[in-house]
Amino acid sequence: MSEQIPYEFRRLLADSLCEKPGSYIMEQLFSVFPRTEDLIEATEQELAASIKGIGHTKARQIVAALSLARSLTASPLPSDKIVSPADVYRLVEPELRFAKREHFICLFLNTKNMIIAKELIALGSLNACIVHPREVFRQAIKRCSSSIICVHNHPSGNPEPSPEDVEITKRLMSAGTIIGIDVLDHVIIGDQRYISLTERGLMSPTY
Repeated sequence: MSEQIPYEFRRLLADSLCEKPGSYIMEQLFSVFPRTEDLIEATEQELAASIKGIGHTKARQIVAALSLARSLTASPLPSDKIVSPADVYRLVEPELRFAKREHFICLFLNTKNMIIAKELIALGSLNACIVHPREVFRQAIKRCSSSIICVHNHPSGNPEPSPEDVEITKRLMSAGTIIGIDVLDHVIIGDQRYISLTERGLMSPTY
């Protein structure tokens, strides 16, 4: 869902860049990237190429400020255990709300289903994300995880699982069985809603 950039966000970004809210650079920035989801995903190269007066140094400052804003809006890791897909959605959705590309994230849990770490495993295109089990379980083993929960977004807004989503889930479950690390769920996040493959009956482990 598109969202216009709030005035408070515009003002804070201008302050962090030592610019006046109505300066040429700020006006151009919000003209080229009028929506929150456009701006939050802007790259250094896009900024430098599309806005006159923004060199690579200023572009890096803008990207750093946007990265900070994104991290501040993300939910902190919960101190209690994950007991349902709704818990997963509440934790990860703010981070993926404006993402234009698919992000594949894993939550690494201990034996009590408490989160040890949250890690971005792969970053994809508008409609696909290539994930290899070795990357998932390398991180899981590194963190001595008892189980994992996979999460990824559909930038289209429709969280219905694709055949590829189901296939990679089966591959991860098979690899986890061999290694001894359970894959508890694969949650797909869309526009203000989600689908859990465990709730759909496509996965056998439970929370």
